[in-house]
Amino acid sequence: MNILLAGAAGAMGQVVAALIREQGKDRVVAGFDRTTQKHADFPVYTAMDDITVLADVLIDFSHPSALPAILKYAVKNNLPSVLAATGLDDTAHTLIQQASRQIPILQTGNLSLGISVLAALVRQTAAALPGFDIEIIEKHHNKKADAPSGTAAMLLEAARAGREDELTPVYGRYGPSAGRQSGEVGIHAVRGGTIAGEHEVIFAGLDEVIEIRHRANSKRVFAAGALRAAAYVIQQPPGLYSAADLFC
Repeated sequence: MNILLAGAAGAMGQVVAALIREQGKDRVVAGFDRTTQKHADFPVYTAMDDITVLADVLIDFSHPSALPAILKYAVKNNLPSVLAATGLDDTAHTLIQQASRQIPILQTGNLSLGISVLAALVRQTAAALPGFDIEIIEKHHNKKADAPSGTAAMLLEAARAGREDELTPVYGRYGPSAGRQSGEVGIHAVRGGTIAGEHEVIFAGLDEVIEIRHRANSKRVFAAGALRAAAYVIQQPPGLYSAADLFC
């Protein structure tokens, strides 16, 4: 595959590019980022409109602010896309929905196989244990800007699907009125060191607790998932796909 890599100068972009070089099957033909990356072995552009290199697929690990320009370019060039940036708001998801009517898009907050399995387990457990309280804890490195993580949002949606209920997220607990209300899901973010990513979902019932945890030991797992997603999405018709379509 010939890949256009958005967020090429970022931490994940560099891991993706390194894995592609290591595997030798695909190649990055161009990158996009706010700053050019002089040590890259492919051209890096600071504006999507300046890119003239032809690619088979776009992989995006950039910033949510870049999404409108990325989607505009992808639609204009009929370019299947893997969108893995986190911190997307409702407006961003609306733009993705609109673009997916014209091109195939796989959008997810996490591209690891283990997280897809974790989400399925959360959905099943939430359905099986309707009386249990649910808490989600996510941990990442001290450079991660957004909180909670996109994966925590995925796990919340999995719990909602299992309960068939619009569970209310509570982001952290503090103060004298922090007691739990019915229908809440507590979501807690930890930032420190070089943690690649860890997510834990707690189901707490009367006198018993179930904890389900996933830990990523390096960013390579997300890079490998991105390449797997790219190979998948280029074979699909226009539409919106998720990691569940890829792994499950």
